[in-house]
Amino acid sequence: MIAKIMKGADFKSVVYYILNDEKGSQIIDADGLFLENNDTIAQGFIGQAQMNQRVTKAVGHIALSFSKEDAPQLNNTVMAQIAREYMERMGIKDTQYIIGRHFDKEHPHVHIAFNRIDNNGKTISDRNDRFRSERICKELTKKYGLHFANGKEQVKIDRLREPDKTRYELYQILKTEVGRCGNWNVLVNNLNRQGVEVGFKYKGQTDEIQGIIFTMNGYRFNGSKVDRLFSYSKINATLRCNSYEERQEQARPQLMQAEISPASNSSGDLISGSLGLFTPTNASEEQLPYDPYLRNKKKKKQRKINW
Repeated sequence: MIAKIMKGADFKSVVYYILNDEKGSQIIDADGLFLENNDTIAQGFIGQAQMNQRVTKAVGHIALSFSKEDAPQLNNTVMAQIAREYMERMGIKDTQYIIGRHFDKEHPHVHIAFNRIDNNGKTISDRNDRFRSERICKELTKKYGLHFANGKEQVKIDRLREPDKTRYELYQILKTEVGRCGNWNVLVNNLNRQGVEVGFKYKGQTDEIQGIIFTMNGYRFNGSKVDRLFSYSKINATLRCNSYEERQEQARPQLMQAEISPASNSSGDLISGSLGLFTPTNASEEQLPYDPYLRNKKKKKQRKINW
């Protein structure tokens, strides 16, 4: 179960979208509205919203989607019950709403339209609504024994529109490249070859990196908007981990060779050979792989010790 939260100012458009005959729509629950036709429903919403005209976006619209595997157990009664419990936990109560079920896709889904101005003229809070919604969806999925989908892995890319299509393609590229690259230089080069430009956001006039921006097919995305895994800090941590694992793999054959060296070798040679694996190189700074994260760190001054 996943939720998509939207807000707007046009009740009529939302009502006509939800109660669209071409989508085989059915009203499975409602409260506080005359259901004679779409216009009377919209007028009911508008009338209550005028109790608090300071709120410019009084339209609440939430799409609740379920996995197609759950279809056999999701009749109208069960879906209405889940939708009401979702709204209750989200703090959407004491207000007008309609819940319409659509049948135009293979997975079960409903649309909720509600008035963000409640029956007493107060505004229903939307603070941290997306974070709260994600948690509540997981809780209800578990409570009702529903199927946990694998998120982006089950997306049907041919049905996506721009910019979502490009965002999903970018997600797939980043998932592959971030997982196998060991430094920023290699990652940026690999992304460039696949038509992805990389830019960094800095804090004020400093060299401190705050974020990352990807550009593909003319669309710009902050890393975290592609997926939370692709914020600058998380990519940087993954690259460092990959680099460490690469060094471990490269060192392993040398360690094994040192362990099986013939006994005729002098102990001094064995010791110097093994210790050499852990002796830092004196490679110049220009020879090291490019890592914008290193720009953030100031060099520590070495204290001189006088004997």
